[in-house]
Amino acid sequence: MQLADKHEGTTTKAFAGLRVLDFSTTIAGPHCARMLADMGAEVIKIETDGGETMRTRPPLRKGCSTTFGQLNVGKKSVVLDLKSEDGKEAVRRLAATSDILVENFRPGVMHRLRLDYDRLRIVNPRLIYCSISGYGQSGPSAELPAYAPVIHAASGYDMAHLAYQPGRNRPDYCGIYHADVVTGTYGFGAIASALYQRTVTGLGQHIDVSMLESMLSLTLTELQSAQFAVKPPPRPMFGPTETANGYVMITVASEKTFQGLMGVIGHGEWITDPRFSTYAARRDNWAEVMDGVEAWSRQLTTDACLAALGAAGVPASAYRTVAEALADPQLAHRQALTSVQDEGGAFRVLNLPFRMSGADTAPARTMAVLGEHTDALREEIGLADDAPIPTGKTAATR
Repeated sequence: MQLADKHEGTTTKAFAGLRVLDFSTTIAGPHCARMLADMGAEVIKIETDGGETMRTRPPLRKGCSTTFGQLNVGKKSVVLDLKSEDGKEAVRRLAATSDILVENFRPGVMHRLRLDYDRLRIVNPRLIYCSISGYGQSGPSAELPAYAPVIHAASGYDMAHLAYQPGRNRPDYCGIYHADVVTGTYGFGAIASALYQRTVTGLGQHIDVSMLESMLSLTLTELQSAQFAVKPPPRPMFGPTETANGYVMITVASEKTFQGLMGVIGHGEWITDPRFSTYAARRDNWAEVMDGVEAWSRQLTTDACLAALGAAGVPASAYRTVAEALADPQLAHRQALTSVQDEGGAFRVLNLPFRMSGADTAPARTMAVLGEHTDALREEIGLADDAPIPTGKTAATR
């Protein structure tokens, strides 16, 4: 039984009733705000009249980007000129009715626009204002431009990854932007924490999320090895193991799995062999262990290897493409993907990777058109096209 089956028909959303202003672009901020939208918050994406840059990223169908859709489904779309007094006043009025604001401009931009936390909390003391940036809101690197590949390099992540590639000395380019995804997720967690704290204090707060520090959090053991000398094993302890027709990943993370693997490859005597009987000894002699494993695995197909390893309880997987992973029956069982519709047609997006027994976490099914909700929201806050723009003191200076 799936967790969701216990509450079949549940339409409750954990963040229903919350309003979010999303000023973010590219990946980290939009990913954070999309998670809030999936949890039921009303997310209002603020864009210029040309739309943000991700709208042009492939795959494109009839000019509509599915990459943009993956990051922004379920959000309302409002077009504002933030450099104009009209646009600023619209933001101030929207902020007065909002619970959360997410932005990932370079530090100082929102201050120059006079839409920073210190000004907007005067309008709404309960506002939770989340700033996502490359290096944090202050410090010697704060104003440096930053995108995920730069942060991967700056954090040491790329060089740490290189250390697990024997015989190579040129860092890889990692086209999968871990820094964006992990930073957006930390932003989501911090916002959820601030929402809980607000139930106690009645006040919002400013959240400062750093991509650099978020990325460093992925280098758990490497961070410690950078402080204390650790002798590396003669071969990476986890990596591709060759089969007759491909490769598998085998993970030996406990005594039980080591013993199971030795039984599978026909070397039960290695369990008590002094070279391999303890973790420390195995680490020093890991190349010999894996030579023995590959002497066995190269005689079998990938499927046959996986069947034998699975029967022995040894964690293992074939190396799959993303397309192959998406076809996994486990994902179908979990209903991990949802079909979404935009002006270009249908495409699938990934749901949040968790399920809740008392709340619906599925994304919306349709994408907003650029500026679709501008008129309605301007009317709501008293700035309809035929209404005069207020003069004199603004809400932020009263």
